[in-house]
Amino acid sequence: MFGIRAATAADLPEIAAIQSASPEAAHWNPTDYLTHDCFVADVAGRIAGFLVSRQTAPGEREILNLAVDPAHRRQGIARRLLQAEFERAQGAWYLEVRGSNIAAIELYKSTGFEIAGRRPGYYNNPVETGVVMRFFS
Repeated sequence: MFGIRAATAADLPEIAAIQSASPEAAHWNPTDYLTHDCFVADVAGRIAGFLVSRQTAPGEREILNLAVDPAHRRQGIARRLLQAEFERAQGAWYLEVRGSNIAAIELYKSTGFEIAGRRPGYYNNPVETGVVMRFFS
């Protein structure tokens, strides 16, 4: 089992390692995550995944990044991080995901997100379309 909690500076090395092991995820300087709302999934004292979001307007949030350690994927961690995010407030959530990341798109759809649009050339390394998704609670 795992718990969800707010990230701390002590979690940054594990967050950075998960991000490095997740080329399909957004890649930020991990210290920047702590300037936003950052939550981690803690499995026996180890970080198995993280979600970063921010409020963009009253009643509206953007998920900036969601990544799970490859060793912990397909165990419900990403879904639980999303559910915890939705429990924090009512409103709308938005995110962008690589068009090739079918597993993530299907996860987001299964939690209630819908495709709202596409942004050609949104991602680099490689250049790729970003799929904009939204969720209303």
